[in-house]
Amino acid sequence: MAYSRQRDFMFCNLCGTMLCMSSTKYAECPLCKSRRKVKDISGREIRYTVSAEDIRRELNIEPFVKLDGIITEESEAQNAKTKGRCDRCEDDTWLYYYTRQLRSADEGQTIFYECTKCGHKWSQNT
Repeated sequence: MAYSRQRDFMFCNLCGTMLCMSSTKYAECPLCKSRRKVKDISGREIRYTVSAEDIRRELNIEPFVKLDGIITEESEAQNAKTKGRCDRCEDDTWLYYYTRQLRSADEGQTIFYECTKCGHKWSQNT
């Protein structure tokens, strides 16, 4: 099949509605009843790539991890602890932490920390 650079060949020129194959000779718009010859449409295909970010944006879904300190589902999964120094309260205390692979697979992971004393959250790329 030939790749079509023109992406709108399956849509009505007048109103933009998707055409229906009403017969073997014509594709018809169900809304305004305009027609296009089937031989102008046959043998063409459209290719495109949809990313996970495109789907989240289209469905208005928030990202899995937020870096701005807003509590998400991830905060409930933070059960690992380590001793460390908090940047805000400058105290050696227990820190909750978890890791995520946010960048490409050949780059390091991101570690998210939360101070058990003051609740300060930050991240570190490794």
